[in-house]
Amino acid sequence: MGFSFNGTTSQSMGIATRITTENRMPDLRNNTITMPGHEGVFDFGETIGERKIQISCFIPPGKSDEDFLSLKDDIIAWLNPDNGLCPLMLDKEPGRVYSARLNEGFSFDKAVRNSCTFDLVFLCPDPYAYAATDETFDIATAGTSTISRSLGNASSLPVYSLTGVIPSGTGTYITITTNGSELKIIGKLAAGETLVIDSSLMTAKVVDAEGNTLRNGLPLLAELNFPSLSVGTNTVTIAVTGNSVTFTELQISARSRWR
Repeated sequence: MGFSFNGTTSQSMGIATRITTENRMPDLRNNTITMPGHEGVFDFGETIGERKIQISCFIPPGKSDEDFLSLKDDIIAWLNPDNGLCPLMLDKEPGRVYSARLNEGFSFDKAVRNSCTFDLVFLCPDPYAYAATDETFDIATAGTSTISRSLGNASSLPVYSLTGVIPSGTGTYITITTNGSELKIIGKLAAGETLVIDSSLMTAKVVDAEGNTLRNGLPLLAELNFPSLSVGTNTVTIAVTGNSVTFTELQISARSRWR
């Protein structure tokens, strides 16, 4: 079993690896409160915590003293947590990518001459694995459309990119209803501009045709009702209100993910 971190594979580093503990379900945080005189606790559900991925590594023997030291230096530079969160891919989970960094330091434990073992613990603040090659959907006409997610096993927080024309003023808007949840988009949105709505970051921005950010897009949302997509079939309904409003296209990046 190998892995790739920040674009570099463990195989290319000359490291043998294995995972002895597979934490498929991240730690949970139970949201409870106690009240004097009440037995037990009041339960307000749970929240998924961070994920930790543990990988055992081995540097095989056969290197000179100089090469052995150089390899350890390269490994430390490769895994430097100062680089921040980086893509982490596991060979046993093809097509999935985590965002991770080292959670703690590690030591090289000598095995035989010029070989050693070491254990890595990666921290994933976002516990989900995301599709390395994501699903995208294009809707070019107003009305009701059905889109089907085939990747992932958890609801996703997509990115919606809307193009069209919405003048400023009352009574002119576009609504996007995803699985019964409505998002109203008011002006102003001009021709050649795209409103990008990111449900994961809970942000929105208006960009030009080259993708350059023009302004904050949150004022264009009548309410902060960011869409989510279920596993499998989803219904998206687009409605246009106002004679001067034009809908051109809605592009959806699913951001499919796994628990």
